[in-house]
Amino acid sequence: MSLTKKRKVAESKVDKNKVYSLKEAASLVKEINCTKFDSSVDVHIRLGVDPKKADQQVRGTVSLPHGTGKTKRVLVLCTPEKEDAAKQAGADYVGLDEFIQKIEGGWVDVDVIIATPSVMPKIGKLGKVLGPRNLMPNPKTGTVTNDVAAAVNEVKGGKIAFKVDKAGIVHASIGRVSFDAQKIAENTAELINAILKLKPATAKGTYLKGVSIASTMSPGITLDAKSLAN
Repeated sequence: MSLTKKRKVAESKVDKNKVYSLKEAASLVKEINCTKFDSSVDVHIRLGVDPKKADQQVRGTVSLPHGTGKTKRVLVLCTPEKEDAAKQAGADYVGLDEFIQKIEGGWVDVDVIIATPSVMPKIGKLGKVLGPRNLMPNPKTGTVTNDVAAAVNEVKGGKIAFKVDKAGIVHASIGRVSFDAQKIAENTAELINAILKLKPATAKGTYLKGVSIASTMSPGITLDAKSLAN
């Protein structure tokens, strides 16, 4: 695949043999961006865990101090008495049976689904559609709760969920290239700190094996994992 001129320039500015400090990487990821749109900035964290083992499944949530730069579309599945609270908190869609039917028909035009515990038995059958998209409400990520207003506020305010994949890597979007470098660095640090706190007791050896940061269609920048782990 031939590289565009912009991509070639971006590649030339990243030293593949160097590990960068978080401060350096946050500045460089802005400098090498080669898209005309406001690209997302993604962090990829390789962990020393075996995701096949139930006790080494690293997953959780973190509220990024500067948000993600993206307005998330939120669906709240609840009983009628909770609907007003969800709407006032800024949920984009609120209801139950009509949305269950829409999802069964293939509609998944949302970023986060929040549900009350009482409606979870009805939602269980949607697992095949929502599971692969990481949209299934889960108490561990705070998306199954009776306080739907607080949950909506958290999501809209920059709360993200993360989960280690089958290869032992956590992928997360932590902002936009339009953010200043300090905000990119602070959001990245917040995510890494949250992941460090979730280190499984059974994980052996180095936990934070590798960290890289990249914007859409730009080369990855390797961070100094050792300094981030301290």
